[in-house]
Amino acid sequence: MAGEIAPSTALSDALVILGAAGIVIPVFTRFRITPVIGFILIGIAVGPFGLGKLIYEHPWLTHVTISDPEALAPFAEFGIILLLFTIGLELSFNRLWNMRKLVFGLGALELTIIGSCIAIVLSMMGQYWTGAIGLGLALAMSSTAIVLPISGTHTPVGRAALSMLLFEDIAIVPIIFLLGAMAPNAQAEGWEGLLDTLWKGGLVILALLVIGRLALPRLFAQAARTKSPELFLAASLLVVIGASLATAVVGLSPIVGALIAGLLIAETEYHGEVEAIIEPFKGLALGIFLITVGMSIDLATIWENLPAIALAVVLVLGFKTLVTGLLLRLMGARRSTAAETGMLMASPSETTLIVLAAATSALLIQPGTAQFWQIVTAIGLTVTPILAKVGRAIARRIDSAPELPPEYSEDPRVIVVGSGRVGRLVADMLTVHGKPYIALDSDADLVDRAKRDGYRVLYGDAARRDALERVGLKNALAVVLTMDEPVLVQRLVQKIRRQNPELLIVARARDTAHAAELYRAGASHAVPETLESSLQLSEAVLTDIGVAVGPVIASIHEKRDQFREQIRQEGALEHKPKLRTGPAEAR
Repeated sequence: MAGEIAPSTALSDALVILGAAGIVIPVFTRFRITPVIGFILIGIAVGPFGLGKLIYEHPWLTHVTISDPEALAPFAEFGIILLLFTIGLELSFNRLWNMRKLVFGLGALELTIIGSCIAIVLSMMGQYWTGAIGLGLALAMSSTAIVLPISGTHTPVGRAALSMLLFEDIAIVPIIFLLGAMAPNAQAEGWEGLLDTLWKGGLVILALLVIGRLALPRLFAQAARTKSPELFLAASLLVVIGASLATAVVGLSPIVGALIAGLLIAETEYHGEVEAIIEPFKGLALGIFLITVGMSIDLATIWENLPAIALAVVLVLGFKTLVTGLLLRLMGARRSTAAETGMLMASPSETTLIVLAAATSALLIQPGTAQFWQIVTAIGLTVTPILAKVGRAIARRIDSAPELPPEYSEDPRVIVVGSGRVGRLVADMLTVHGKPYIALDSDADLVDRAKRDGYRVLYGDAARRDALERVGLKNALAVVLTMDEPVLVQRLVQKIRRQNPELLIVARARDTAHAAELYRAGASHAVPETLESSLQLSEAVLTDIGVAVGPVIASIHEKRDQFREQIRQEGALEHKPKLRTGPAEAR
């Protein structure tokens, strides 16, 4: 009998999850609301504190509720692992090294100051000091799973959030061992365990880096040559799960292994294909995680303790917003960036629940206290998308750009996204030929320098819906995307093309493979850096060895047109990312 019930239960749970995804994503996307709130509301409705309470009176509800919430925990954890893996794919070791001051400076300060202050306040309110430290560190953390999908990793807000979240993810293991060391009669064992984990974890990370550098390019080259999406997916999951298990076995968090796996694959030419093939699984697994968050919210308990819970939520969110914003201002961030990041990072995290569980098992806090703060954390996670919208609105008001001069406010012009080296050169050539332009950049320092040098540039994040509209996208002659950020460029091309089917879109591409992806996304022209440098080298050598300039320039133009047509045809073969067959094809 039990053997018949278990499969039925598993199938009904799967039906609820897939049904939730099928309803939540389209409906909330239609109304331009983040699906995060939808998944959490579904969790509240189908969980043990929602319709699950009524299954004894109405047995048919078992088919539309989650019968075993704990069974979803591994899938929720897998969602967070895949999230960190895709974050690694968007990063690189060079970018991570460049962020080291932010990660170990801003990140460490944010966690230490917020955790210490909350611990002091709780201690003054009567919580024993060891438990106050555990609660302070738990509540100081912010949600990687919710914050980064909202902020991205390429904007000033996204970079600041990423640096703090990376430090929190690194710090989770030492924090758990610290709580174990503070447990009654467990100090020595806790410190010994921490040291043991650190040296073993260091060896595992070193081994992953060496093996990954040597093996991953060969592994994905072989998978790509088979032209089998199934084998490519299997190789991707093998890498992320293997790296996560390797770090988990020695006591580190599995998300550390997932991040390292993503960083290693980001160094190969197959990172775009891996990201595309993993994306659907990440979205569904994160949806399961958010459903489990909703299932932990007991509306009856909240109602009974509403004043205390509401006060705790407001104080925690307000204090974290204030401290994070002040830290960012002290480190030179713009007021708008500091305000938006502070609001976005205000809520506690899914790792808060892990630290609360560790503090409870170490007898540092009582189960009732842990349950109270779990509810506060769940509410904080639920309102994070709302906080993000409020923070964005505040940032716009703080940093609203001045009205454009009359001669540029209505007339059609070229929009140049990016005011770095390439963006400036495009602006110079437009000026030489008398064509009006306006540049847009999300790097405040670049904007200030460009303005001082006489360029017409505004501060703004092109990834936001209203930024391009504010500089005249509707009447634009063309949009030129000059950033060296392949993933962001591709997303912007898709977004702009959906809104403006006839607009001229010229995009900078890293190589010919990236150019083909941009053509598939809707670019009018995609200019690969590798191709242009090769043509310029050819032009220089031909003219210097005595070939006439006219025929050389004509042949260069002809060869450029041939390459562009070839890349366009490659991009038109499929309307979805296709597997490349190896390094030779990318050339």
